[in-house]
Amino acid sequence: MSFPFEPWRREESIADGSDIWRYLDETARKHSIDERIQVNTYVRSADWDSETDIWTVRAEQDGTDKTYRCRFLFFGTGYYNYDNPHSPELLGIEDFAGVVAHPQYWPESLDYTGKRIVVIGSGATAISLIPTLTEKAAHVTMLQRSPSYLFSLPRIEPMARAIQKILPRMFAHSIIRWRNALFLWFMYLLARKLPNVMKWVIRRRAIRNLPDGYDVDTHFKPLYNPWDQRMCMILDSDLYKVIKDGRVDVVTDHIDHIDAKGIVLKSGHRLDADVIVTATGLRLQALGGIVVSVNGEQIDPADRFVYKEHMLEDLPNMAWCIGYTNNSWTLRADMTARSVAKLLAYMDSHGYTHAYPHRGDTPMTEKPLWNLQAGYVQRAAHVLPKSGTHRPWNVRHNFVLDAIDHRFDRIEESMVFGRVLAEAAKSA
Repeated sequence: MSFPFEPWRREESIADGSDIWRYLDETARKHSIDERIQVNTYVRSADWDSETDIWTVRAEQDGTDKTYRCRFLFFGTGYYNYDNPHSPELLGIEDFAGVVAHPQYWPESLDYTGKRIVVIGSGATAISLIPTLTEKAAHVTMLQRSPSYLFSLPRIEPMARAIQKILPRMFAHSIIRWRNALFLWFMYLLARKLPNVMKWVIRRRAIRNLPDGYDVDTHFKPLYNPWDQRMCMILDSDLYKVIKDGRVDVVTDHIDHIDAKGIVLKSGHRLDADVIVTATGLRLQALGGIVVSVNGEQIDPADRFVYKEHMLEDLPNMAWCIGYTNNSWTLRADMTARSVAKLLAYMDSHGYTHAYPHRGDTPMTEKPLWNLQAGYVQRAAHVLPKSGTHRPWNVRHNFVLDAIDHRFDRIEESMVFGRVLAEAAKSA
């Protein structure tokens, strides 16, 4: 979760949002990054001018139009559409007399103390939200169409704490980062190569933490193999514990309709509720939904191949930071930042004002950008860039191989460099 240059000092290996926010804020202030951040700024469009090799970025800040110009543009937008989360049609939802809340638009005034809550969904949002809701709610029900794989990790990892106490801070920080990254990579590899072994491990952990005789096969046995969809991590088996304590029920069924009092299921059963939480997922989008154009002509990211996981084919002076689907996001973010820094240094040292990856006319087989069968990935296949099947156009989700490639990376590979005329640069 942390930057390689700034050690994570708390004892938790996986922390709450407030702790992560505090760490980011302190790190930004320490390195004076906060002075370069403009908040409440919504970027609407970016246009590249080939005559001047300049990006013109148009934004809105507190209701005022703003224009920025730069030589190089870096998108740290991720790939989620936070403004328009996925909201499936739920028949009768408008008839519900209680409160309907989507986690992305959580009402600050919502007091759910002593309330009956139904959370629709079983993904990462739902399983991380539910244990917290049980602290105030009278009862919580997790309603899922089908189960997800849950893998429990300790919030405080004893080995990591021992390393922090014994070794110098930066050395310990580096070892722990690599240890955690390799552990998650190994777990992913095990799941893909020996799925039945991983299924057995996950099932045994569920049985050990759930009440005796609990129907694990109905509520916690997915129909797909591990990592066909994202693996959901739970901390210290917290979801299992609140189920065992009787504070949470899991219902695996389909919604027929919703009425004033709650949810009617296809099985004929009903779930009465005071609050319905629709943790039904997010939508994906490329480049933060920003309209990108070259010389006034809009480009569609879905038409472009991704180069070395962070640039788009034939799009000059632009990088996009996207993380792993099977490991910590920050691992690839770090590699992307280093790659862009190397590229900028190379351009400066050679006097280049533009650089872009070029595939040429050689045909290349396409493959999905992410090899996940999750609904939100399938729904977004038409908006995401393409991956090829060989380097440097092959988007992998293999941290170990990527780390090796980045260390021996050739900046000139499949790249076109050039410089704008001095007169044009001066006029810009």
